[in-house]
Amino acid sequence: MSKQQHPLENNINNTALIFEGGGMRASYSAGLLSHLLENHLYFDYVAGISAGASCGANYLSRDIDRAKRSFVDVVQDPQFGGWRSFLSGEGYFRAEYIYEKTPQPGGSLPFDYETFARNPARLRIGAFQMETGEMTYFTKKDIQTPQDLMKIVRASSSLPLIMPPARFRDTLYVDGGLSGGIALEIAQRDGFERFFVILTRPRGYRKPPMKYTGLVKALYRKYPRVAEAMMQRHVHYNRTLNELEALEADGKALLVYPDAMPISQKETSYEKLLAAYRLGDEQGKRDLPAWKGFLEKG
Repeated sequence: MSKQQHPLENNINNTALIFEGGGMRASYSAGLLSHLLENHLYFDYVAGISAGASCGANYLSRDIDRAKRSFVDVVQDPQFGGWRSFLSGEGYFRAEYIYEKTPQPGGSLPFDYETFARNPARLRIGAFQMETGEMTYFTKKDIQTPQDLMKIVRASSSLPLIMPPARFRDTLYVDGGLSGGIALEIAQRDGFERFFVILTRPRGYRKPPMKYTGLVKALYRKYPRVAEAMMQRHVHYNRTLNELEALEADGKALLVYPDAMPISQKETSYEKLLAAYRLGDEQGKRDLPAWKGFLEKG
């Protein structure tokens, strides 16, 4: 029997693992993620949006090294992006290259699709439909090839204003973070009542209303639902945080807030990203007993 025919085993079945988005702030999340894999904490359900989608895919492929390199080492690639690629229309982060070229065999960030496919865990990746204004939560049923996965992750991660939209099966998408960025609602719809959530803002943060709404309306005049969602994002995000904190108070959620977040979503300094990763790694090492305590109660 070939390796492909042996599914992996997961040992956490009653708790949803949720990765928040946040662009390059997920370098901190990658440091936390490493401790889940190193300690064989294998969730059977994973949901992520935007950078959280990349974290989820890396987690299900059980690739600690790629989880780090995706948000730290990647900025050393001369084709990663920057203002020159932004002005050329390819995006501040060169999405097609990052999400569709680097994961290929022989690319700078090869993705272990075989292990990903062997993992029986359920996956949800959220992306925002530009024309309808609806959220699509992709599952493994939507993923027939490695290219499908990478296009879906790209769709979930295409930040408005700084990256071009992504097309998947004749539908245009932008970053799923327009819905708020934390995939709690879909996990609840899928039947979960316990949640392990890796966040990318410190405890107590609340998102303020968007500035420059007139500019946003003008830039997305052909897609008014995108502009509307951008302007309402803080409402959805803050409501979700309030709900998560209520669940935490009831013992139904463990919220992994970063101790501090020293970088922005657009950070491109290798040294700063590496420092953020190390902070996450140190926090994960410290908090691991509390993580296990919560999971054992489930």
